Amino acid sequence: MTTANLTRTETSARSAAVTVRRIRLELDVTGAPDPAATGFPTMSTLEFDATTPETWVDFLGEDVHGVLVNGEERPVDWDGARVRLTGLAARNTVVIRATGAYSRSGEGLHRFVDPVDGNVYLYTHDEPADARRFMACFEQPDMKAALTVVVTAPDGWQVLSNQSPADVHADDGVPSVEFAPTLPLSSYLTCIAAGPYARVSSEWRRGDLVVPLSVLCRASMVEHLAADEILEVTRQGLDFFADAFAFPYPWGKYDQIFVPEYNIGAMENPGLVTFTESYLYRGAATRAQRQARANTILHEMAHMWFGDLVTMQWWDDLWLKESFADYMGAHASVAATEFTDAWVAFANRRKAWAYTQDQLPTTHPIVADIADLEAAKLNFDGITYAKGAAVLKQLVAFVGEDAFFDGARRYFARHAYGNTTLEDLLVELEQASGRDMRTWARAWLQTTGMSTLSAERGDGTVVVVQSDPRPHRLQIGLYDLHDGVLVLRERIPVDIVEERTTVPVPDADLVLLNDGDLTYAKARLDERSLTAVEHGLSSLADPLARGLLWSALWNATRDGELAVARYLEIVAAHAPGETDSVLLGGVLLNAASAIGHYLPAADRAAARGAWLDTTWEALRGAEAASDAQLVWARAFAAAASFDDARRLDVSTLLIGSGPAGLPMDADLRWELLTALVTTGHAGAEEITEEQLRDHTASGRTAALAAAASTPSAAVRAADWRAAWRDLTLTNDHLDATIRGFGAGARRDLVEVFDAEYFTRIEAAWADLSIEIARRLVIGLYPETETTDLVDGWLEAHPDAPAALRRIVLEQRDHQRRAIRVRQAQADLR
Repeated sequence: MTTANLTRTETSARSAAVTVRRIRLELDVTGAPDPAATGFPTMSTLEFDATTPETWVDFLGEDVHGVLVNGEERPVDWDGARVRLTGLAARNTVVIRATGAYSRSGEGLHRFVDPVDGNVYLYTHDEPADARRFMACFEQPDMKAALTVVVTAPDGWQVLSNQSPADVHADDGVPSVEFAPTLPLSSYLTCIAAGPYARVSSEWRRGDLVVPLSVLCRASMVEHLAADEILEVTRQGLDFFADAFAFPYPWGKYDQIFVPEYNIGAMENPGLVTFTESYLYRGAATRAQRQARANTILHEMAHMWFGDLVTMQWWDDLWLKESFADYMGAHASVAATEFTDAWVAFANRRKAWAYTQDQLPTTHPIVADIADLEAAKLNFDGITYAKGAAVLKQLVAFVGEDAFFDGARRYFARHAYGNTTLEDLLVELEQASGRDMRTWARAWLQTTGMSTLSAERGDGTVVVVQSDPRPHRLQIGLYDLHDGVLVLRERIPVDIVEERTTVPVPDADLVLLNDGDLTYAKARLDERSLTAVEHGLSSLADPLARGLLWSALWNATRDGELAVARYLEIVAAHAPGETDSVLLGGVLLNAASAIGHYLPAADRAAARGAWLDTTWEALRGAEAASDAQLVWARAFAAAASFDDARRLDVSTLLIGSGPAGLPMDADLRWELLTALVTTGHAGAEEITEEQLRDHTASGRTAALAAAASTPSAAVRAADWRAAWRDLTLTNDHLDATIRGFGAGARRDLVEVFDAEYFTRIEAAWADLSIEIARRLVIGLYPETETTDLVDGWLEAHPDAPAALRRIVLEQRDHQRRAIRVRQAQADLR
């Protein structure tokens, strides 16, 4: 472990001995437009009290030039991660002058050059611990302080931070912007953006409170900004949260900026929320895509209270912000926006993420044991987000919505601008609801795994059987099949605790456990219900019920209990009739995954051919200009990367002679062209021609991915070398290279590197940032037919970094599941 990997024990000791009062950060990014400039001057002034004579300040960068302690110049004692401070007084002012490094990995201060116009854009991303890449700071969430930011930047640039500018002045024609001090803030929430960003401004009013609003993006992306819709969702969210939390929005302004090469979906920096540019749709966008953007806007807005106003003490309680924000994103979407069916997406997409994560050997409780920063980085996962949100949804059903929000209001009022643990929240929820929250927390927050619910039919009864028993409040839906149409008869509410619970239930064609999706559990279908679903799934009027059935089918398939062939038959029969674009998109991705991972190798080619035909016929039959048409077109392009039987149809789409109403935007064109390249029917000339048509950042990345997909041993070897060795690749370009390496599942072209992978991963973990190393370890993991290689590595490297071993263990588990399910197919159906 290097000194960059901070531990819970040492940071707890530091915060007990050091109380931060104020921080001033001064950055000079005037050199950013110069491609030869690798770094930037940064100066941090930290005012703090101390009960210890020594401590350290965190900094990762090119160099530390000077350390001033209480007016006295000190020798620089910096090991590359920590600046050691000694001879401290009770009250201290420390000034650290350093050079930070511009990032190409999306960690710290990221620099991007727009290929469209040559403009340079900067933005920061810190979570969980990358503020130290551009400022010397106390990099832990429980050392909050007021922060004043000063940025010197090229003339004509937009310069933004968490607060509004308080002073703008120019020295020798070079402008500097000093921002007003923030309210107490954790270091990981510091945000700075600078560059010729385009801005659309507005405001939100509530009584005497006026909050300036703006949305920003690169100048070359402004035509795709959809500012009106983004601002409408923003105002709807602020209206909702102002009422729900009874605590006025505290952060002054509300800027939202869409940035390139962003590592995650969005980040809740108060006053300056950052989003991936993927939410700016360059062509046609489905309702599912717009809903996803709205959900993310509201998720990040909820963090202004859950996470920013009240912050977890250490990363153990990361769920205190992420689970709540994930829940609130869907809840506020339903309550305040046009996307009143947001719980459908949650049930089908977000919970699928949780179910997958919770079945890995590395699963963890929602309230996790996070020993250090590397562990924290990996816990931004399906447990912390989606399982936590699902459990909160169940809690709301248990205590009632009024009590839940009353508890939240008490929590904010008591702990505003402070740090908390699970106990602090439980106290407020207990007082608001009058319920025993400790029992609930032990059952749901402090345990791992999930229950699997199944129904045993009797004479007028159903026995609900649950593995891994927990308390559940749920509904049993009873549906009748009439002339191929499934119709709801009734929903029966029931509380279950034990392994077996007998419930009086009339006979029905379909018995759907957890109808309404009130609890967190996998639900199985009995054989009679499965038969009813085979006949009538797409006829169900309720999209949430359909989503739960699609989820049950997928879970049974990936658990090896439903034959892949039978699952694919259901998809082929009912996906063309699926009207919800969220559900349709998820189902099509799962079908392709089932073919690629869960079918025996001998059956794969035929299944891929049949799937290609299914996607093509559904595309041709879809309503013109509909969401379904676009979703099927994307699925067809993906399928055509594995089977070239319809290469002429792919070419027909590319020349604009496809089905009427299909929007041939740049992204879909790249998907189709990449399919032709992957199967050997297009090459460098076509890629160059397409890039001339789409001379954008996205086009450049897509061209790299297409070229890397060429089905040649020499090209795949070049992909391999570039991924591991080319340190000039940005995060997005590394992803494109990795995609190309694995394109078309051409094991014959890449299996030569299987053993070499295991000789490289430990050095990569040691030498590269965790963000880049993680992409390599996951993206290049060899999909061999046995686990012999990975088993050997794990046995030979028991002392490898825990976070690296966790990733490798998870990849092995995915591999072992796939092998197990493939072997089970002969016994199914």
